[in-house]
Amino acid sequence: MAKVTSKLQVTIPKALAERYGIEPGQEIEWKAAGESIVVRPERTTSNELDPKLRRALFDQMTERQRQRQKGFKPSSGPVARGWTREELYERGGR
Repeated sequence: MAKVTSKLQVTIPKALAERYGIEPGQEIEWKAAGESIVVRPERTTSNELDPKLRRALFDQMTERQRQRQKGFKPSSGPVARGWTREELYERGGR
């Protein structure tokens, strides 16, 4: 059980902080729930991002992918590895 300090501060038990991913400096939400208080860590998911920011991030990712594919040249045939798939099957059956 945690104690309230003279400054009305509360320490979150380490086990709970680790379980819920609460880190120093992170904001938490306190909500009245009848006779109880609910404490929730602030969460930011990609669904909560501003639509303009999401589009900008998507455009950046798309451009990076285009740049990567510019230099990509598909192979003209099978690569000479010194073995064939059939040989692998034969070796495994011994």
